[in-house]
Amino acid sequence: MNTTPIPLHMCAQQMAISLHDTLVLAVYIFAFLAGLPANLLAFYTFLGKVRKKPTPIDILLFNLTVSDVILLLFLPFKMVEAASGMAWPLPAFLCPLTGFCYYSSIYISTLFLTAISVERYLGVAYPIKYKLNRRPAYAVAASFFFWLLACSHCSIVYIFQRDNYSLPSNHSSVCYDNFTKEQLSILLPVRLELGVVLFLVPSLITCFCYFGFIRIVISSPHICRSKKQRAVGLVAATLSVFIICFSPYNVSHVVGFIQWENPEWRDQALLPSTFNASLDPIIFYFSSSAVQRSCWDFLTRIERIYVLPSLIRKLFCRDTETLGRAGPQELVTCSLL
Repeated sequence: MNTTPIPLHMCAQQMAISLHDTLVLAVYIFAFLAGLPANLLAFYTFLGKVRKKPTPIDILLFNLTVSDVILLLFLPFKMVEAASGMAWPLPAFLCPLTGFCYYSSIYISTLFLTAISVERYLGVAYPIKYKLNRRPAYAVAASFFFWLLACSHCSIVYIFQRDNYSLPSNHSSVCYDNFTKEQLSILLPVRLELGVVLFLVPSLITCFCYFGFIRIVISSPHICRSKKQRAVGLVAATLSVFIICFSPYNVSHVVGFIQWENPEWRDQALLPSTFNASLDPIIFYFSSSAVQRSCWDFLTRIERIYVLPSLIRKLFCRDTETLGRAGPQELVTCSLL
């Protein structure tokens, strides 16, 4: 029986591909397991607040939670793709739909994180004027505009992938890849516009608002230390999402436009964006006293069954326990700025 030996360089290439797929799958699984329970808890909390007497920040946070939950619900399809060697074994219609939800969630998050930073800055920079003019209807209108803006831009993902499946060479092979030169001539400028309009501009606005926000909060003698710590945590978590999750992928848009082709590392740059859904609950925690109370109630119920290590309890600030036992008047006092 004759066997043909496999060259060493082909073995190394197959091993590299296998390691890459394993890493992608591990990231997806971690993001799903870490993000889904926290986002469902936040979704339940904000849904209750929106139904009763919503504030603008509640509406913005609720929409951000909905975006994260949609991403996480479609993430198992990406897991199947990674487990299949980055091929697409699922029905063809799920490929453009999954890509559309995945990419839309990235830019929906940037827009709502920016809106939250603007709301926080206006609340401390112009407290009286902003309180008099604050209307939940404005937040609803802004939310509708953000969803429309992000989804309309990312609809090109759905259109291009649907067209790719009509090509015999790409049919049922890979998802959102192997574009023709004609397609790239349209796609690369659109990606650059996405990076500028939906990432660069929002990130600059977010930095300006949060730097002003943190400067006012830290320098104010009337704000207690615990509130200042939560303000710093909110700013740090938000900027971490922009830098860690969104920056690499949007930088690839610029490089791709300059090189006029897809960068080889584009898939690796896209991978950190998946962590967005896992990091956003930290922003929810620092932004809403209702989420802090929900975390404390959840932690208390779990502890009735299991004895939790003291380290887990320390992850929640002492004010969280106070919020869990406080009366209505104390809750207003303990809420974040």
